[in-house]
This record gives sequence, structure tokens and C-alpha cells, in this order.
Amino acid sequence: MPKAIALYSGGLDSTLAILVAKRQGIEVTAITCLTHFGCDISDKSSCSKNPFAASEKFGFEVKLCHLADKFIEIVKNPKFGHGRNMNPCIDCRILMLKEAKEFMRMTGAEFIITGEVLGQRPMSQRKDTFPRIDRESGLEGYVLRPLSAKLLKPTIPEQMGIVDREKLYDFHGRSRKQQMKLAEEFGLTEYPAPAGGCLLTDPIYAYRLKELLRHNPSPSLKDINLLRVGRHFRISNNCKIVVGRDENENNTIQSLVENTDYLLSVNGFGSPLTIICGDASDEAIKLAAAICARYSDAKKLPVVEVSVLGNGEEFKIQANPRVDNIVDSLRIQPFKEVIA
Repeated sequence: MPKAIALYSGGLDSTLAILVAKRQGIEVTAITCLTHFGCDISDKSSCSKNPFAASEKFGFEVKLCHLADKFIEIVKNPKFGHGRNMNPCIDCRILMLKEAKEFMRMTGAEFIITGEVLGQRPMSQRKDTFPRIDRESGLEGYVLRPLSAKLLKPTIPEQMGIVDREKLYDFHGRSRKQQMKLAEEFGLTEYPAPAGGCLLTDPIYAYRLKELLRHNPSPSLKDINLLRVGRHFRISNNCKIVVGRDENENNTIQSLVENTDYLLSVNGFGSPLTIICGDASDEAIKLAAAICARYSDAKKLPVVEVSVLGNGEEFKIQANPRVDNIVDSLRIQPFKEVIA
């Protein structure tokens, strides 16, 4: 039985690509690539879907592959540039294919499958981009895109007769009508809505990441994870304040706090958790206390008592929550009018 490795997100297109190949008697092992920027199964980002549900139903194996620091480096310096925000889509695809190539070598598979559809994404899914991606990954001729294969040059597995080209498809564009019809044919009834892309395509997240990298070219995993939540305020080159917006974000901040951080809250009132990251001076702590009070349910009081935990001690500080002008000027926000 011929073997293939599939890049698998858990979404409709990548699932269908695998099912099309399996229908031709190809043994498929899927790999799901994880990153620090939301394209994984550990959070609620737009492209994070559980990859195991369909694999269990249709009988294919899924392996997880974390791209880790390799991916962070291409986010900072992509050879083929960023998309509209911080998304290095072409470099990302090349990296994923290189990882899949290693799986192919280790397992004795003959080629690689992806669920890419011609014209679906403006940067990485174009007719002139596919060959470049394949060449850069060292896989020219060995990447089969079953959903759009009839619109593309025949691959080596097609030329060798391992794959029947007549049983592949000519899908193109952003409409999912053809995919939905094919899903019904396979009995694939549960699949996620189309994803808008990873967090790097989100303009607010991308702005925060650019700002972080300007001040810290080698951010920690905690710094990166904090970008997902809260209101962010830049106090100095090496000090930032993050304020939770709801209970879930408070819980996230609580889970990320380290011994070197300060954590603030207003006791006796509904309050955000507020974290100070970096070198926290006395003035920074006072300012963080005022910002914490500003977003608490005690914000209408003239003076608010704020609890501060950090540096091995716990103490209280009196803060004035009326700091709207300061909040506006320090907020890390691409659209300054959005202050809520």
C-alpha cells in the first residue's frame, strides 16, 4: 500500500484531502503542526481545531509536531515577507513541508498531501506560489493538493500511477460549496467553520507582537502568551503592564505570572488581575495600581486600596483611579480610539 504524509489542521479542506487519498488506497499519516501563535489545539484561536475527531471516525493517525523556536524566527525575519499583518504565510508553509519531509523520510512515505485550494488564500495559495513553496522545501513534484490537483501540474505520484489524477478535483476560490458537497459524499458531517487564519493575521495581536519585538527581540514564551489577553500598556523599554478584561483572562494571567512579576488586584470589588512584567520601579507599581483601580468596579471612588504581590512580599497601596489620560497615552493599541 502506498504511503503519504498529510499536513492536517483538523479543518474541512485538510480532512477532505486525506479522505480523497484514502479512497485511492493510500495509507495516510497526518501531522498537525503547532506554534506559539494560536495554530494549535490548546486554545480557542480561529485556526485551533481538535484534529483527532475526524481521524478517529475515518481511521487515520495524527501526530503532533511543535515548530517552536523555528517558527518564531521566521515570524521575525521571513524570507518571503509578511502578509497584511505579521503572518509569514509562505515561509510558514515551507517550514511545515520541511517537517513533513522528515516524517516522509522516517516512515518511508512516497509523497505529501495538503488540503490547499487554489485561490483560497491570497498570499500562499496561488498558482505561481505553489511551485516556489515546493522548491524551497525540497519537495518539488512530491506535494499533492488533491482538491485543486486538476488545475495544477501533475505531481510525481500521479505520473507514476500511484495516484489516479481523474479521481482528484479542480476546486478553486474561497467558496466552500464544492467542499461541502464532497463532505456529504464522504459522510463528513461535523467540521469547523472556515478559519480566518492564525493569530498573526489578527491586526491587534500583530500590532502587539511588533511592539514587543521592538523592545525585546527575544521574548519569552510568557511574553508571547500574554499578547493573547488583556489590555497592554508600555511603561518603559523594559516594563509593561497587562490588565485582564474578564475572569478567563484573569485566570490566564494568574497562570502565567512568574516570581519576577508583580500581580495587583482590588480587594472587595470586581477587579482585573494586573501584571507588571519587566523592571518594575516604584513609580511603575504606583501607575499599575492606578490602572488596576481604573478598570475595577471601584473606579468611581476617589481613592482605591490595591493589593500588590511580588518580589517575595505582599503589600497594599492607595491609588487614584482617575487616570484616563495616562491610560490613553500608554495603551498599546493600533486604533487609539478603542479604549474600552
